[in-house]
Amino acid sequence: MNKIIKFIKKYYITFLIYISFIFLYILMSLDKDKQGFLFPDINKVAEVFIKEPDVMLLNLLNTFQLLIPSVIISIIIALFVGTVVGLNKKIRDVLYPVIYSISVVPSILMAPFALLIAPTFRSASMFLVIYNTIWATLFASINGIMTIDKRYLDSAKTLEITGLKKFIKIIMPAAMPSIMSGFVTSLRGSFVVLVYAEMYGAKYGLGYYVKKYSEYGMYEKSWAGFIFMVIVLVIVMQIFEKIKNNMLKWTLN
Repeated sequence: MNKIIKFIKKYYITFLIYISFIFLYILMSLDKDKQGFLFPDINKVAEVFIKEPDVMLLNLLNTFQLLIPSVIISIIIALFVGTVVGLNKKIRDVLYPVIYSISVVPSILMAPFALLIAPTFRSASMFLVIYNTIWATLFASINGIMTIDKRYLDSAKTLEITGLKKFIKIIMPAAMPSIMSGFVTSLRGSFVVLVYAEMYGAKYGLGYYVKKYSEYGMYEKSWAGFIFMVIVLVIVMQIFEKIKNNMLKWTLN
């Protein structure tokens, strides 16, 4: 009971904000002459969740089939490059300006080229997700490693800890708070880019689902897909926040 009361006290304002969004939608749907077409009756949107849960789950599965391997690849690249650049000042002086200049190009601008040049839609989508995900994690890795307290490295040298053991035991734990923050930021953006890519060429996926029915004028399904997408994203982000807090519990006050 105490946990429930504590939960309500912590999130009651959050729930009130979501309720206000619902009321705003209802008000928009009541104006049949203007917004009623784009904002169908809320009961029709709710019916979609009842009638098509299997379709939504199928599209969700296809989205994750692209998202998960892309994110894993981006993490591997970001950690490898970030470690090399972060530890070596000469390499950092040469590569950092190049990395920065490439990173400022929005992934949305890369989408038309990726979709036309890549041999398959899947490879184009993976490229866009990797491209969008890698930068925040990469810069966080570089900065996290650059700002490691020199005393840790001196202690490792004194204890003759070198190579892979030094990387795992000293460098990664010290840089992990920065890396995890960058990764969580990257993950939000990767989901957005993947959904965008799915709108232009996919046969399945949450982005495809929303775009398909908006083109058909079936906005109750578009809204249902959009709401489902937001719920999934919130759940995924909360899971990673829990993982991050658990991994970094030694840093929490």
